[in-house]
Amino acid sequence: MTSPTVYESPNADSVCADFVTMGERELAAFFNAITQLFGSEQAELSAEDWIKELTETDALPASAREWRLLTAKASTRIARRVNASAISSRVSTESQVSSNSACVHP
Repeated sequence: MTSPTVYESPNADSVCADFVTMGERELAAFFNAITQLFGSEQAELSAEDWIKELTETDALPASAREWRLLTAKASTRIARRVNASAISSRVSTESQVSSNSACVHP
């Protein structure tokens, strides 16, 4: 019995490398933007979110559009995280203000 022959395009490695390069650029741009906007801690968390989104895909994104979609999905996670942090901070500040005003005597 002969083993099946798998046809591979001579350019398959090159195409795959191009997709990986696109992904590296997209992640680097995302990481830099988050660092500038929210700091390095949020950037590291966001990079982890981005990689998680990548691992949840069925196949390696094959276009800049698909990489951007992955980045947009990761962006929703930071939006939730930053929004939750802002709400928590606001509630904490409001409770401090109300407790301080209760101690003030006219």
